Amino acid sequence: MRKTKEVLRLRFELGLGQRQIARCCGMGLGTVHEYLERATTAGIGWPLPEGLSEEELEAKLFGNQPMRAKAAEQRPQPDWKTIHEQLQQHRHLTLQLVWEEYRQANPEGYRYSWFCERYQHWRRHLDVVLRQEHKAGEKMFVDWAGATIPVYDGTTGQAWSASLFVSVLGASSYTYAEATRDQQLEAWIQAHIHALEFFGGVPTLAVPDNTKTAVTRACRYDPDLNPTYQEFAVHYGMGAGTGIVDLGRRGLHGGDDQGERQAGVLAQGLGRAHDRNSQSPVGFAARGAG
Repeated sequence: MRKTKEVLRLRFELGLGQRQIARCCGMGLGTVHEYLERATTAGIGWPLPEGLSEEELEAKLFGNQPMRAKAAEQRPQPDWKTIHEQLQQHRHLTLQLVWEEYRQANPEGYRYSWFCERYQHWRRHLDVVLRQEHKAGEKMFVDWAGATIPVYDGTTGQAWSASLFVSVLGASSYTYAEATRDQQLEAWIQAHIHALEFFGGVPTLAVPDNTKTAVTRACRYDPDLNPTYQEFAVHYGMGAGTGIVDLGRRGLHGGDDQGERQAGVLAQGLGRAHDRNSQSPVGFAARGAG
């Protein structure tokens, strides 16, 4: 059912602009413009004649609607996915040019206003996700899991709160996790060494988040790494830096942050397990989760 009466009411009774009407009624700007144009052509003013139903109003404005709807369904449908990809790839391409090409190939196709409205409707159903491509052996994501987990002494039964270090290979999501006594630099470096030993190699880049252990000055694009951490990376022949990740920050929080995602899963699993291993803080480790 069209919202013809509501469009006319918002326009003539409340004096709203066409964009405001479109937002209020949840329809395209082109549709609002068409309704108002049809009302003007049909000589329909406001207020409407008393007793005029929505169906009667639509009949005055649109005539034999079932035939018109059937004709609209038979119009050639644009390939919205291809059009969207072309608009993303070619910066100077506009929807107007795409529509002109569409009408040249399909003279009976949609008018420009309907073409734009249908494209916008299709685009609203896309997932807003910034995906990242990872090459094998290129990036190792490292971070502390947010919450601590309880670790129990096997002899006394006393618990201590352990921080959880997590390292994830970007391409495969192969994961190493280790519980440490704290989040100090020594524990951070030792956990890295154990992660490299577990993976059996060294990646091109180590990518930490802006954790205070890894950086001395947090910055979205140009953070200062801790000098000891920087020397550690040089010693092992790899690069390190948070800016490598932060340039795609929206994508990370949208579901592509390998370290944080895996860390959360492991922290919950290890916390529920209440592991009673009594080894040293460095020796106690979830030696890998694939």
